[in-house]
Amino acid sequence: MTKQVILAAHFPGVNNTTVWSDPASGSQIAFDSFERFARTAERGKFDFFFLAEGLRLREQRGRIHDLDVVGRPDALTVLAGLAAVTTRLGLTGTVNATFNEPYELARKLATLDHLSGGRAGWNIVTSSDAFTGENFRRGGYLDRADRYTRAAEVLQTARELWATWPAGEVVADPASGVFVRHGAPGAFVHKGQHIDIEGHFTVPRSPQGRPLIIQAGDSGPGRDFAARDADAIFSRHGTFEDAKAFYADVKGRMAGFGRRPDELKILPASTFVLGDTEEEARERAHHVRRQQVSPQTAILLLEQLWNKDLSDFDPEGPLPAFDPVLDDDSIIKGRARMFDDPVATAQQWRALSEEKGLGIRDLIIEVFGRQTFIGTPASVAETLNRYVQEDAADGFILVPHIVPGGLDEFVDQVVPLLQERGVLRADYTTTTLRGHLGLAHE
Repeated sequence: MTKQVILAAHFPGVNNTTVWSDPASGSQIAFDSFERFARTAERGKFDFFFLAEGLRLREQRGRIHDLDVVGRPDALTVLAGLAAVTTRLGLTGTVNATFNEPYELARKLATLDHLSGGRAGWNIVTSSDAFTGENFRRGGYLDRADRYTRAAEVLQTARELWATWPAGEVVADPASGVFVRHGAPGAFVHKGQHIDIEGHFTVPRSPQGRPLIIQAGDSGPGRDFAARDADAIFSRHGTFEDAKAFYADVKGRMAGFGRRPDELKILPASTFVLGDTEEEARERAHHVRRQQVSPQTAILLLEQLWNKDLSDFDPEGPLPAFDPVLDDDSIIKGRARMFDDPVATAQQWRALSEEKGLGIRDLIIEVFGRQTFIGTPASVAETLNRYVQEDAADGFILVPHIVPGGLDEFVDQVVPLLQERGVLRADYTTTTLRGHLGLAHE
């Protein structure tokens, strides 16, 4: 059976995927940018819009990280605005389960689901770092080992709250004078390890029963969390073999939690560069990568592995001869360590640098290369479809390097080819986000 390709559009915010300095780039925070991006995704019949969130501006060497200076707006506020200018596109955002309370989260997400007619989704993430916690006067209160147990309980509690209003509870019948069927809906009591609340939930059952749940963790506990609780997982595995192995691993865990494989959609974060020919696409990709990794950014990213001030190093010169510093204190604050074994990674980078004759900047471009799919529209459409049909993914969360116009080329040139293959809808046939993904309402 031919599978449908799920497509989501990720408004990336500022990171080293985004080329904010390109003349075609617009604001990262103005509503016009979000609106244009979302309208383009809806024109392409995408399943949903995705907005990341950061709760504190990152710092490196005690300074605000250059790639964060334009700020990070509140995701749910932006999504509520987009509900008014879109009609079918799902609206999903990252909201942290560590620094938010389940009653407030459940209420806001249920409200968004009502405002959008059943198109809301929640990407649930965790944080254990004290640096971010300082913004909430909770710095370091949560042990790293507890972050998934709290997240699981926050999600469990939110689901309990959403379920307190049965389907069809609101009658609103003027003739009988009956407004609610049972008189006192919304009652809840939850007493657990991290959450101890009781009261009445204020928002009736939403159009799709509950918002879509997305998860982005890649560790063993994160994969289990997704297999047990998520409707979709935001994967970072982009190469075909890695993606296929991740797909098999996570789907294989689901039976242990009493779930079917088709109840979880695996969606790698993916970028693209198109050209009229394969050679033109490769040349454009090379240009984009050099835009993404400026000399200054190359040093910043190198420092994140070496955990040391390397500002005196030449971006075009060789890697440091000494090994990374393994202190517990990280040179960058507000972001998790990216490397499990810094010394081994440094050895791999040195070998690659020597093999290919790469200086620091070119090496960073090589190891942090962001373009997943490079080619003509036809070859990119063929590759995307292969991933889905051969169980390396259920679809993709596309991250363009330019906002708000970076999605236009894909929608105009690749989407029609996927529609011709019959693997992408020609028009929306459902009204809710869960319906778009073939998931049951709850």
